[in-house]
Amino acid sequence: MPLPDSDPARYAAQLADKADWFVAHFAGLGAPPPEVFASAPLHYRLRAEFRVWHHDDGFDFAMFDPDNPKRPILMRDFAPAAEPINRAMHAMHPLILANTTLKHRLYAVEFLATLSGDLLLTLIYHRKLDEAWETEARALAAALGCAVIGRSKGQKQVLERDWVDESFELDGRTLHYRQIEGAFSQPNGGVNRQMLGWARARAAGLGGDLLELYCGNGNFTLALAPLFDRVLATEMSKTSIRAALHNQARNGIDNLALVRMASEEISAALAGDEQFQRLKEIDLASYRFTTLFVDPPRSGLDPATLALAAGFDNILYISCNPLSLLDNVAALAATHRIAASAVFDQFPYTHHMECGLLLQKR
Repeated sequence: MPLPDSDPARYAAQLADKADWFVAHFAGLGAPPPEVFASAPLHYRLRAEFRVWHHDDGFDFAMFDPDNPKRPILMRDFAPAAEPINRAMHAMHPLILANTTLKHRLYAVEFLATLSGDLLLTLIYHRKLDEAWETEARALAAALGCAVIGRSKGQKQVLERDWVDESFELDGRTLHYRQIEGAFSQPNGGVNRQMLGWARARAAGLGGDLLELYCGNGNFTLALAPLFDRVLATEMSKTSIRAALHNQARNGIDNLALVRMASEEISAALAGDEQFQRLKEIDLASYRFTTLFVDPPRSGLDPATLALAAGFDNILYISCNPLSLLDNVAALAATHRIAASAVFDQFPYTHHMECGLLLQKR
């Protein structure tokens, strides 16, 4: 996929094309017209990664077009990236350029930002990091007003913290999230808030208990939990579970149980096919699940999870791959109808789209 051409004048037409694609492919499955949620046309990405391209005059940040991967595209700023990232790119360039210790064999830079203005900078090197690097990196962090991490082969130097904290208002509540470096977080913060709002609106009134698979750091979990009696949420990543537990405590969510399990494992446990030590403190039989929430990887739901989903009255499905979503919805068509649909433009100026569906038992 080529690098996006971030031209705001073309944005509305490109988003309309995505909505048209959704209608053309999901209408045959009975989907109502989708709600379409636009992104900010510029400065929407809260994550960005750049190579560092050294040359005679110093260095520039670089990205590579997959259609021409040997030619670097040099830049000092990046219009899709959030404004805190662009400010840091401008401010750090002369500071690193003038600092031999920070510049020497610097290979790449990663940025992680939040809507509330927090910023984490990861400097990646092709050399061992020493005390001299740490001294200069601390000075850089102070000058930029952000957290800084150093990485090289076999090394991770965390100066103060390896996370950012996010806070924003949603439906009259302020939600707080810790996002850990290297773990998944939603790249488009503004659209993520719209996704959370849509999911809450669809879940309102469903009642009962909620089972959530692939919960990550609790992005949807925290928003949805107050709408249900109890929530059981699962995730495989240890880092994400650690963040989710912090976020649960920070937001005072007391009706949530978090378990580190794969979707296939919880499916087997609920079917009574297997018992797991990780569930020893959880009385599965006491839950009265009405709703399943899933936000799976691009491959979609595996056969065991599809079989599990077929038994739920309601399925809230967020998908980063509409093609695997099509396959999954077709597999559930005998038991469920599409009650609501949405298109979320997480990645403007690309063919990628995030989709949301509410499936209800026929």
